[in-house]
Amino acid sequence: MTNPTLGAEPINHPRTVERLVVGKATSDGAGVKLTRVLAQPLQRRLDPFLMLDAFGSDHPEDYIAGFPDHPHRGFETVTYMIAGRMRHRDSAGHEGLLENGGVQWMTAGRGVIHSEIPQQEEGVMEGFQLWLNLPARDKMTAPWYRDFAAAELPRFVTDAGVAVTVIAGESHGVAGAVTREITAPLYLDLHLPAGARFTQPLPPGHNAFVYVYRGEVGIAGGKVPAQHLAILANDARADGVVAGIEERLQYRVDRGHAGGDAYTNSCAGGREYSTVH
Repeated sequence: MTNPTLGAEPINHPRTVERLVVGKATSDGAGVKLTRVLAQPLQRRLDPFLMLDAFGSDHPEDYIAGFPDHPHRGFETVTYMIAGRMRHRDSAGHEGLLENGGVQWMTAGRGVIHSEIPQQEEGVMEGFQLWLNLPARDKMTAPWYRDFAAAELPRFVTDAGVAVTVIAGESHGVAGAVTREITAPLYLDLHLPAGARFTQPLPPGHNAFVYVYRGEVGIAGGKVPAQHLAILANDARADGVVAGIEERLQYRVDRGHAGGDAYTNSCAGGREYSTVH
């Protein structure tokens, strides 16, 4: 899609970093090696985000067996492929090929069995998978699936030279490939050149985090190294996040809300999402 150049969004009270999280090396599927960055202990703090896995290897034995048939229910999976090729098939009849720079968005809803199998025998496979909770009213919805090729994802460049891919939500007036009314996820992939700064408005009631996968980023006077997830503090006065960089880096911003009456750590009262199965 087109790449307009846009100015910075004004932020008066930027969020600070509440804590840094380092993922744990593990394996999933048929032995795929990955790093589990966001896991069960953080689910309530970062509702509606349930899990974030980062994977990346140029050794085929680390990924070649893929993820054979397995079930999901009650949430959505968002796979962002930086490099590599992976084929998706599911019990609802959906099929797609995820390639370099593309996104796969699947709503498991009332239940689906799917597989994700690499379509390469060598080379780098790198990317992320994010799990996004569904509100109770949508947990029994019909399964849904959509592939987005890299060229279909909305992009823009700021005046400071920051290249932004808007996977979900809206940034600087550019709508993402996917929007969700209740959970309202914001999912950005940012590439910052040396000396650049990026600003993003965030509602104070939304849980948010930044994951740096190359380089190092500064947020509110602190540094977030590569392969670290920074949970952004929920402050009623805060209106967004400001990130700066002295050297070139790449990172992602994720923000979401449990929505309306639903439970988050920053909203008083309301109801919590029902259990994910």
